[in-house]
Amino acid sequence: MGPIMYFLIALAVIVFFLISVYNNLVALRNRRENAFADIDVQLKQRHDLIPQLVNAVKGYMKHEEGVLTKITEARTAAMSAGTIDGKIAAENQLSTALGGLKVAVEAYPDLKASSNFLQLQQELSDIENKLAAVRRFFNSATRELNTAIEKFPNNLLAGMFGFQRQQSFDLGEDRASFDRAPEVKF
Repeated sequence: MGPIMYFLIALAVIVFFLISVYNNLVALRNRRENAFADIDVQLKQRHDLIPQLVNAVKGYMKHEEGVLTKITEARTAAMSAGTIDGKIAAENQLSTALGGLKVAVEAYPDLKASSNFLQLQQELSDIENKLAAVRRFFNSATRELNTAIEKFPNNLLAGMFGFQRQQSFDLGEDRASFDRAPEVKF
């Protein structure tokens, strides 16, 4: 075998390596996007439930109109967000607004006893639990993609192919409230 044959073999190995790296990055990006599609399903259910929840509490919470307005505005922003990063930011705002509703409801014992409200609250809680599960899967897929992008020699090739580090779907500003133990009062 001559030097040209060795050169062609080395070139073939390099080409197969580049193809392998590219295909791996594409597969990880697609897995992340698929994971977000699962989140989208849960978010749609949550968005559909929110107007029912708002209508259930309107009669009781005449003095809390600002809370209901924030929820409605946050829902609208979340539904109209176009990118994954935009949806993550909008959903964090919606979660904050819903947290405000939970606090406001505490002042209305009749509302807390309403069977319609209790059912809606249970459905929302169920959706939030499902969201937590699919967020974990999405964040795992995002972490795998980001790790693959940052590894050597992938990091040299990822930029050439347009792959960039991606944002996880975390709790944002609310993380501190979830890290704190709940306060129990008697």
